[in-house]
Amino acid sequence: MDALNQTRVTEFVFLGLTDDWVPKVFFFMAFSAIYVLTLWGNILIMVTIIFTEHLHNPMYFFLSNLSFIDVCHSSVTVPKMLEGFLLKRKTISFDNCIAQLFFLHLFACAEIFLLTIMAYDRYVAICRPLHYTNVMNMRVCIQLVIALWLGGTVHSLVQTFLTIRLPYCGPNIIDSYFCDVPPVIKLACADTYLTGVLMVSNSGIISLTCFLALVTSYTVILVSLRKQSAEGRWKALSTCSAHFMVVALFFGPCIFIYTRPDTSFSLDKVVSVFYTVITPLLNPLIYSLRNEEVKSAIKHLRHRQVFFV
Repeated sequence: MDALNQTRVTEFVFLGLTDDWVPKVFFFMAFSAIYVLTLWGNILIMVTIIFTEHLHNPMYFFLSNLSFIDVCHSSVTVPKMLEGFLLKRKTISFDNCIAQLFFLHLFACAEIFLLTIMAYDRYVAICRPLHYTNVMNMRVCIQLVIALWLGGTVHSLVQTFLTIRLPYCGPNIIDSYFCDVPPVIKLACADTYLTGVLMVSNSGIISLTCFLALVTSYTVILVSLRKQSAEGRWKALSTCSAHFMVVALFFGPCIFIYTRPDTSFSLDKVVSVFYTVITPLLNPLIYSLRNEEVKSAIKHLRHRQVFFV
C-alpha cells in the first residue's frame, strides 16, 4: 500500500514507432488496413463456424476461440497505436496504462494456452484416432477453454500486481507504443531487478514451457505420420504446418521479449508489432486460405446470405 500511495505519475508518454511524419502516415494507413482486415477475417471465421453445423467439432471450436482472442488481443493495442500516429504527444493515463497491460497479458496468455491445447487436439486426432471422440468430447473442450481463461486471468493479475506495487515518482516516457511490464517497470523509482526476475519466471517460463510442449507434440505427430497413408499424411501435414506457422509467429516474439529480465533492445518495438498486430491478421489467413472446409463453408453461407458481403 505504501508503494501505491507514493505513486505520483498520472500519465505516461509513448515514444511510438517514429516521429517522422512520412513514416507516420504510411504506418497509419498500413496498420489501419491490417486492423480492419484482422477484425473482418476473425469475425468471419467465428460466424462461419457458428452457422456451419459440420464444423461443430473440437478443432473448429478451438479455432473460433482463437479468432475471438485475436480480435480482443489486437484491439488492446492497435487503436491506441493508430491514435498515436495522429497526435504529436502520445499519452495514456496511469489507470488506462495498467488496464491495457492487464488485458494484453490476459489475451496473450489465453492464446498461448489455446495454441497448446490445439496442438494436443491434433496429437490425439492423428496419433490416437480411435480414442479421439472420447478424449476430446465437447464437455472436455469447454472445460479446457474455461481453464485457459482462468490461467490467463491469474497470470495477468500477477503481472499487474508486480507492476503497480512499485512507486512511480518521476520518469514517465515509455519507449514503445503500448504499456507492457518491461518498459513500464523501468520507470519505477526503485530497484526492479527482483520484479524483472519474477516477470521472467511468470511470462517467460509460460511461453517457453508451452512452446517446448508444442514442439514435442508436433515432433511426435511427424514421427507417427510414417504409419499413415499418403493421403492421410498430406492432410495431417497441411493442418499441422498451418498450426506450427501460427505458433512460431506468436511464440517467437514472446520468448524474445519475456525471457530476459531488465534488458531491452531497440528491436523490441519491431518484434512487438509481430505478435500484437501481424499475427492476429495471419491467423484467419492461414486457417481459412489453407483450409478447404472453411472456404467451402464461407461460400455456402454467402449463398444463404448470412454475410452482407
